[in-house]
Amino acid sequence: MAVKLTGIEHIGIAVRSLAEAVPAYEKILGVACSGIEEVADQGVRTAFFRFGQAKIELLEPITAEGPLARFIEKRGEGIHHIALALPDAGAALDDLAAAGVQVIDREPRRGAEGLAIGFLHPRSAHGALIELCSKPKKKPPGRPRAATARRSGEAPTPSEQPR
Repeated sequence: MAVKLTGIEHIGIAVRSLAEAVPAYEKILGVACSGIEEVADQGVRTAFFRFGQAKIELLEPITAEGPLARFIEKRGEGIHHIALALPDAGAALDDLAAAGVQVIDREPRRGAEGLAIGFLHPRSAHGALIELCSKPKKKPPGRPRAATARRSGEAPTPSEQPR
């Protein structure tokens, strides 16, 4: 097992309301919120704060039935997870699962800021929810779109033309 961490990506904090929490964190941290994003498939809206090499992510549930809403109902607002940066979240999930670590995600999924993410179960990390994050794999440059992307008989688009 060779998981190679490159740092802490961010610390996630569960909040009931971004409208209330963002101004409070702007005052506490002395920096403006750098962006708010909804991640619908995870049932959350996020707000990020960047300072130095660090990031804090506030997470607000957008549905009462989602995991974050259940977390807040059971434990209240507060630290939700620690996100670790690494080159390849998918490979790390595979390596850790093979080593007997209980993973929540067998495959990475898209998280906030377009990161590839996967979670480790708190049972395997002594109660801490760990998120593994990597930049998504880039598509090879200069590859035209597949011919199936257009209807039969249509001329190729300029991006599909050979160069």
